[in-house]
Amino acid sequence: MFEILPNFHPILVHFTVALFSVATALFMVLVIAKKILPEKIKEQWWIVAHWNLWLAAGITLATILAGHHAYNTVAHDAPSHAAMTDHRNWAAATFILIAVLAGWATRLYRQKERVSLIFITALLITQLALLSTAWRGGELVYRYGLGVLSLPAAEVGDHDHHAKENEHTLPNAQTSEIPTDHPNHNNAHSDTAPHEH
Repeated sequence: MFEILPNFHPILVHFTVALFSVATALFMVLVIAKKILPEKIKEQWWIVAHWNLWLAAGITLATILAGHHAYNTVAHDAPSHAAMTDHRNWAAATFILIAVLAGWATRLYRQKERVSLIFITALLITQLALLSTAWRGGELVYRYGLGVLSLPAAEVGDHDHHAKENEHTLPNAQTSEIPTDHPNHNNAHSDTAPHEH
């Protein structure tokens, strides 16, 4: 396992979101713009849309398994446990929807049938469920701090990234040096120095 990752769930989940989103977009275009698209483009996008959906279903299974591992191994407290459980439940329901759609798309592909508005509606519902699941996963990291190695302590008045435009130059920028007497930059970029707050 990579040192900075407690598991592979953060990597896999991005493939799930990307592949399914591309599949949904392509299927929608094929239905909405079917009268204006050249036949060759429609044939190519039909194949690409199916492959994105099938790959999304496969990678989502791996994402779910990695997420299950994270659920059982990442250190957490009672509030974050409730949030993790909510995320897990949404993920399980979303995976079922993706798997059903992948099977449905397989039948359509074998029978050379075009997708219907019902299929598109199911895709959009699943897309919303996927985005809701991803949002809840983001909450686990950015609100509860799960799965991260360390969190910086907030420092009042220092490292203000809301400064006015063109004020992001370093002190003593004319010398291109970071001053060594700045209290928040002493050993800040050293991998071996302890971070004391």
